[in-house]
This record gives sequence, structure tokens and C-alpha cells, in this order.
Amino acid sequence: MSRNLTITLDEQLLRDARKLAVDRNTSVNQLIRDFLFRLVSEQNRQQAALADIEEIFRTARISIGDRSWTREDLHDR
Repeated sequence: MSRNLTITLDEQLLRDARKLAVDRNTSVNQLIRDFLFRLVSEQNRQQAALADIEEIFRTARISIGDRSWTREDLHDR
């Protein structure tokens, strides 16, 4: 289902957006739809990636063994 949205834009911004839309063979309306779609998609991808990372941290069991060195050993020249 599509819904209408009314926005207020500065005249110069709207003129520039119309020129851009003509150059891209589309409409200002489609430019805005595409922008919002990408914005929401990116947010969803970020949230999914964070959830994946949190799951990895929660479930990962890593054993690195005994530490036989000191910080000073690592920086000893």
C-alpha cells in the first residue's frame, strides 16, 4: 500500500533536485523514495550485523592457552 507524504523544501533545493531527476530520467518523488529505501536498508543491515557480532561474542569459546610472556617481553627491543 502506498501513502502520500507532503514535505517542504527550499526552492533552490527543489530546483536542483528537479534538474538531477531529469538528468537521471526519473522524478523527484522517485529520488526521495530511493533515498529513503537505501537509508532504511542500510540501518537494517547494520542492526543485523550487530546482532550477528553479539551472537558470535556470546557463543564463541576460545582458549588461547597459558600466557608465557609479559607486556615488557613484547616491547623488548
